[in-house]
Amino acid sequence: MLTNKNLFLTIDQGGHASRVMVFNAEGDLVTHHQCEITSQRPSPHYVEHDAAAMLQSIRNCLDKTVEELGDRARYIEAAGIATQRSNVVCWDRQTGEALSPIISWQDTRNFQWMAQLEMDRDEIHRSTGLFPSPHYGASKLRWCLDNLDAVKRARDEGRLFCGPMSSYIVFNLLQENNAYADSVSASRTLLWNINQKDWDDSLLERFGIARELLPECVPTRHEYGHLSIGDNNVPLKIVTGDQSAAMYAYGDVQYETAYINVGTGAFISRPSGHSMIYARRLLTSVIYSEDSESQYVLEGTVNGGGSAIDWMQKHFPVEDLWKKLPEWLKTETNPPLFLNGISGLAAPYWLADFETELLHGGDTAANYVAVIDSIAFLLNANVQEMLKFSSPPQQLQISGGLARLDGLCQRVADLCRLPVYRPKECEATARGAAYLAAGKPSHWPENQHGDWFNPSFNTTVLDRRFLLWEQAMLQRMRKEAA
Repeated sequence: MLTNKNLFLTIDQGGHASRVMVFNAEGDLVTHHQCEITSQRPSPHYVEHDAAAMLQSIRNCLDKTVEELGDRARYIEAAGIATQRSNVVCWDRQTGEALSPIISWQDTRNFQWMAQLEMDRDEIHRSTGLFPSPHYGASKLRWCLDNLDAVKRARDEGRLFCGPMSSYIVFNLLQENNAYADSVSASRTLLWNINQKDWDDSLLERFGIARELLPECVPTRHEYGHLSIGDNNVPLKIVTGDQSAAMYAYGDVQYETAYINVGTGAFISRPSGHSMIYARRLLTSVIYSEDSESQYVLEGTVNGGGSAIDWMQKHFPVEDLWKKLPEWLKTETNPPLFLNGISGLAAPYWLADFETELLHGGDTAANYVAVIDSIAFLLNANVQEMLKFSSPPQQLQISGGLARLDGLCQRVADLCRLPVYRPKECEATARGAAYLAAGKPSHWPENQHGDWFNPSFNTTVLDRRFLLWEQAMLQRMRKEAA
């Protein structure tokens, strides 16, 4: 039986920071350490991270955690890791040294090569739950094999591993240096078969990636090996994706709820239990698996979340932005329209090369509100697509860094005509990974109630803006397709 002495450590590797958090068996946060990381954009369509620096940021957070816990570190029962799902990297299987940068999910560097492949969208969708897109790992790994001399040499000498970023982190942190690919991260490569739960031989051949270069596929719950936490050997029980873990922050998923997580990108997931639902413009995603079961969602993805704010900051720098933005969202009534193509368009449009544009830009405050509006508009477009294929949810639950903005939460509620619940603790990924690492305990309370945002009765202005934005987006897509 778990007691409050039992502790559970989670590593949350996100787009802006690496975090290590420790929770007790009641779901209370015990420690939290964070190390910022940087992204590089060396040229258009390129988004990457320094792999060694990212790994060191995690180790630094672990060291600080052990120092703070002191003797209590011996009570850590198990650990979990949650990472960005579609990031990939190549590394040396003998030394663990990275042979490529970590290539971000936002990166579309190989989109032209990808566009030349003759791929049946429906066939790919049925096999992987995804659509052919350079956002997923296969084309990025192909680029590394074709362009990086260190990767080529390691392949020729039998020293190469390549695959999800989570596999690289696990390989380097585990005492055993095991090479595993959890099902959630593997599922974002376009190489993993959602029905077979393993690498797909036909897709490996299509992308020219040998099976022996990839880690072994395992469930999200697995005996991965052991982490050295101070003087203790802590079993790593869970490896999963950030969006998947966030859904478990307050216990098991609720089937009447659709879950939104807004960080670097924005993601909305509609649970479907043990059944897979296929929709022509949405993803079918695995969010948890063990030997005897898997759980799935219908998923919509928005590439430009916090990254769209970053884009605006480069063009219209603002000091103390996060102090000013809440008031701007209250007072700006007629902002311009922002065609949010940051890192390309994902669901439900699927255009990898889409030019971002601010139409008829206004003053700085109005321009930033336009960006927040675009995130709400894209989320609403995904909700409306979901309603064609699944039962309507009773409510939405929102988490992630941008969820702290009341104005965004209210806009989503108004557009979707659904109440939105925001927990007090918006950083849900680490807490969800802790719940899973603890073995899904029956008692995992939300100790502080969050906030509800109910739909407004008068949404005429916002609805009109959404229709204008949608028309502008479709006009741009037709123009770029011509």
